[in-house]
Amino acid sequence: MSERALPPPIGVPRSALAVLGGLARRRAEFPLMLAALAWGVLSEGIRPSSWRRTVRAEFRRTLRQAAGGGLATTLVTAALAGLAMVAEALYWLGLAGQQQLAGPILVTVLVREITPLLIGLILLGRSGTVAVQEVGGLKLGGQARTLAAHGIDPFLLLVLPRALALALASFTLGVLFALTALVVGFVSGSLLASVQGSLWGFLERVLAAMQAVDFALFPAKMVVIGLLVALTACLTGMSARPGEDMASLLPRAFVRGLVAIMLASLLLSLAA
Repeated sequence: MSERALPPPIGVPRSALAVLGGLARRRAEFPLMLAALAWGVLSEGIRPSSWRRTVRAEFRRTLRQAAGGGLATTLVTAALAGLAMVAEALYWLGLAGQQQLAGPILVTVLVREITPLLIGLILLGRSGTVAVQEVGGLKLGGQARTLAAHGIDPFLLLVLPRALALALASFTLGVLFALTALVVGFVSGSLLASVQGSLWGFLERVLAAMQAVDFALFPAKMVVIGLLVALTACLTGMSARPGEDMASLLPRAFVRGLVAIMLASLLLSLAA
């Protein structure tokens, strides 16, 4: 009687699949958790019961820090953008006799692309790092666990107010950035004698060049970018492991926030 053939060993394929699965899970863990946090912010933000006194106080504090603290940086950066881009565009278009193209070009370049990216970087550098330090410090120090033990949801107290405050601050700073860049660029172009007409007429031409999609795309970009800056910072801080320090958390949060800003801007532009 012949011996039965034994099945081939499956240890090696199973180990390979385990390695690939673990790698895929680790790579997808952060985006999936980011999506879950975003859904939690949207679902809990519309519930009045979520906005207790402590949550409202945290929202006001974060909004003051993000909008008020980033105002000067936004205005200075917008003035530089107005000098480097708006005034130059008006000057060269005037020399080429194509002044009518100034409105569409500024709407496409300044309003759609430059403003969301620069405001996202300003918020990431000023408010995102602060959120990482605050949330990461609470996680590493054990205060987040203490809050949960006392029946206080760390998500409602730490993540929800920061996410909505940075979304609102991003939209506000974005409007101020675009308006300041246009005004500074027009004034500079007027000093170079390359602009004809009044400031109000120039702003009216730019506004007339905006299409219906621009009125939806610009607020969507600003709100989504501000939301992602807050969520990536809070999630990086909440995922801190014992023994880590801020020197390792801050670069990781900056890279994640930068990738999120660029991907959000690109995907929304393609969708429009």
